[in-house]
Amino acid sequence: MAVRTQFESSNDIGVFARITNAYCLVGIGGSENFYSTFESELSEHIPVIHSSIGDCRIVGRLTVGNRHGLLVPSSTTDQELQHIRNSLPDNVRLRRCEERLSALGNVIACNDYVALIHPDLDKETEQILTDTLNVECFRQTIADRVLVGSYSLFTNQGGLVHPKTSVQEQEELSSLLQVPLVAGTVNRGSDVIGAGLLANDWMGFCGLDTTAHEISVIESVFKLGQHNLTGATTTGNTKTIKDALVDALT
Repeated sequence: MAVRTQFESSNDIGVFARITNAYCLVGIGGSENFYSTFESELSEHIPVIHSSIGDCRIVGRLTVGNRHGLLVPSSTTDQELQHIRNSLPDNVRLRRCEERLSALGNVIACNDYVALIHPDLDKETEQILTDTLNVECFRQTIADRVLVGSYSLFTNQGGLVHPKTSVQEQEELSSLLQVPLVAGTVNRGSDVIGAGLLANDWMGFCGLDTTAHEISVIESVFKLGQHNLTGATTTGNTKTIKDALVDALT
């Protein structure tokens, strides 16, 4: 299931949060509604960690992670690092990374097995990424854009990429990642996928402006709502039907 939410008055929720199959990182300073959306959907299964990175709340753009680990930039303070380490599950590795392109979430996109990285990312960072997140790295662009983390989002189930990604490029990326990909938008036509969308293998969150059609594409490609955590098939998604009706009437 994909849930609409908003950080204060911003629909770019992917800027202020990072979600994986093992933990959720949320920037401090948002409204209670924003936090409660994540905690109500996730806290039974994974920890929801409130933190800042380098005294900034844009944790989604500054960090990159999966169920194996979390990579944070060199601007992260010792206090923040200790707080995150204490909150993460014991089997998740945490590593601070000296990288010139310090907005790691913009220049790296990954799931639990594969990562797409900015063509100019340091070799040392690529090695740290491989060791910490246990992924295979590929230097790529998406629709001729180097910010792969901003213009794509993929999980172990599927992925969404920039709307101007050609069919041939989608097929190439899909064979690299070994997951189905779809070109699309979020937040009523925004092409910055990473900023407007968050997803793991069973749950998705998108900006408040996301249309019912965009949500149906997201739920389809990420296979959200088809199975819950115990593997039982859900009977239906009344929320999506309700959202579609509201969109049709407005």
